[in-house]
Amino acid sequence: VARGMTPMGTEYPNQTVVSHFFLEGLLYTAEHPALFFLLFLLIYTVTVAGNLLILLTVGSDPHLRSPMYHFLGHLSFLDACLSTVTVPKVMAGLLSRDGKVIPFEGCAVQLYSFHFLASTECFLYTVMAYDRYLAICQPLHYPVAMNRRMCAGLAGVTWATGAIHSAIHTSLTFHLLYCGPHHIAYFFCDIPPVLKLACADTTINELVMLANIGIVAAGCLILIFVSYVFIAAAVLRIRTAEGRQRAFSTCTAHLTVVFLYYLPPVCIYLQPRSSGAGAGAPAVFYTIITPMLNPFIYTLRNKEVKRALRRLLCLSPRVSQVGSPPP
Repeated sequence: VARGMTPMGTEYPNQTVVSHFFLEGLLYTAEHPALFFLLFLLIYTVTVAGNLLILLTVGSDPHLRSPMYHFLGHLSFLDACLSTVTVPKVMAGLLSRDGKVIPFEGCAVQLYSFHFLASTECFLYTVMAYDRYLAICQPLHYPVAMNRRMCAGLAGVTWATGAIHSAIHTSLTFHLLYCGPHHIAYFFCDIPPVLKLACADTTINELVMLANIGIVAAGCLILIFVSYVFIAAAVLRIRTAEGRQRAFSTCTAHLTVVFLYYLPPVCIYLQPRSSGAGAGAPAVFYTIITPMLNPFIYTLRNKEVKRALRRLLCLSPRVSQVGSPPP
C-alpha cells in the first residue's frame, strides 16, 4: 500500500491507500473450480465465436446492407468485448488465488470498460428500436431518413455517449479514498461493490449513480416502449396475416434481447447496498449469458441472417441467377 495519498493526489494524514483489490468471485464456484473454469471457458468461446461470426457475416454479405444489420454488427462487437472485460478475470480467479488480485488501476480500467460497453449497448438498443419504427411506420421515408451517413452518425453518438457516461461514474468512484479493506464481494469491479470499500461517505455517489443510471435506463426504455407502441399500431393495420407476421418477425429478436438486457441490472443498481457474492447472479446473466445468447436469438429469429450464414459457411450450393446462361 501507498501511504498518505489518494489516487487523485490528495493527502490524508495517517491513512493508507490500497494498491490492489481482491475479487472474491462468484458464490459456490470455489467448491468446484475446475468444473466452473471449463464452463466459463465454453461460454466465453461460444460468445466470442458467435458474435464474431455474426459480425463477419454482416460485414461480408451484400444482402445484409440494411441499417438493421449495420446496428447488429455493432451489437455483436459490443457483446464480444463486454464478455472479454469480465469472463477472463473470472477464469483466472478459478485457476489460482493470485488470479483474483486486480491492481487499483486495473480495477478502474475494468469498471470504466464495463460501463462504457454496457451503456453504449443500452443506447444502441434504443437506436435499433428507432430504426424499426422508421422501417415499419414510415417505410417510404425510411431510405432517406436512415441513410448510410445517418447510420454512421447514430452509431458514433452511441459510442461517444457511452464513453462520457462511463467516465463520469469512474471518476466519481475512484475520486474517493480507499484505505482498506480491499476484498470486493463480487466477480468484477462494479460501482456498488467498490463503493462499499470506500473510506468516505458514499451517499452522494450512490445518489448520482441511481439518478444517472436510472435516468439513462428509464429514458431508453421509455423511448423503446413508445417506438413499439407505434410499431404495434402500424402492424395491426396491415391487412394480411403474412404481412403482420413478417413485420413482427423483424422486431421479436430485438424485444427479446432488450428484455434479457434490462431486467437484471434493475435488480442490482436499484439496491446498491445489497451487493455481495450472492448478488452476482443477476450480473452473470446480463454480462456473461446474454452476450452468448444474442447471436442465437438473432440467427434463429431472422431468416436473412440464417441464409447469409449458410452462404458464408458454404453449407448451401450457389444458385445461378434467373436468366443467366448455363455454364
